[in-house]
Amino acid sequence: MKRELLRFAIAGVVGLIVDAGVLYGMLALGAGYFAGRAVSFVAAVWSTWQINRRFTFVQRSDKSAWVEWWHYLFAMLGGGAVNYAAYSAAVLLLPKSALLPLIAVAIGSLAGMTVNFVSAKLWVFKARS
Repeated sequence: MKRELLRFAIAGVVGLIVDAGVLYGMLALGAGYFAGRAVSFVAAVWSTWQINRRFTFVQRSDKSAWVEWWHYLFAMLGGGAVNYAAYSAAVLLLPKSALLPLIAVAIGSLAGMTVNFVSAKLWVFKARS
């Protein structure tokens, strides 16, 4: 369990980097903090799914990759709601700066991580753990 949690956290850091990178790209394209974050969230979920299915929960699964992806995306929506709420609060309450998107994404990621780990372990990758 500790090993899985550590690996899940490592995947989360990669997801954070993807999330922030895509968000900054979307902001540069004029998407805004909230629409840009919706796109960057999906990119981050996809990248963490790839890592978690190969590195964190490594036993074989009887699910197809397509089914597993949709289960993972759906499972991450719970933590994603917590994540997005914390992100939104940070965007609205913290002073505007060039680092605000990164800080807000980090705050959101930390807030949603526990919910995401539990749903990934107990539902998406249950057969693998």
